[in-house]
Amino acid sequence: MKIVVIGDTHDNIQNIRHVMGFSEKIKAEAVIHTGDWSNLKTYKEIKSYKIKTYGVLGNADISSEIKSKLDEFLELEIDNLKIGLIHNIKKLKLIENWKFKIENLDIVFCGHEHKQYQKNKFINPGSLENDINFAIFDTKTKRVEFINNDKI
Repeated sequence: MKIVVIGDTHDNIQNIRHVMGFSEKIKAEAVIHTGDWSNLKTYKEIKSYKIKTYGVLGNADISSEIKSKLDEFLELEIDNLKIGLIHNIKKLKLIENWKFKIENLDIVFCGHEHKQYQKNKFINPGSLENDINFAIFDTKTKRVEFINNDKI
């Protein structure tokens, strides 16, 4: 299964539409958002594409409307992979039993830093705020492909 991973969208609707259109084109079965949606308008825009969406709150998600829809940490299972989502990995220590939880996850998607990277089981897709930077994760191969302006 292909999962499109985005984050730090900060209400950039133009870039969101571009990436969500791309998600439809490649027949992504899910979208993961690593936080900093900024507002409910962004949330509704992404949900309007009818692709299963998972996401967490970021530090810029301060409105009560968006806070009522999301949590700061999410655990889920897709294709027998245990996946964790958190915006800022430095906040992991605030989660009860965080070391145990992370050890039992196969992959953790995070955001906040606005740069693409993979370090061990942590993947940051980059930011859609000022540019097009996101990732595609394949659950069958367990590989990540980073996408940016040069590749789209």
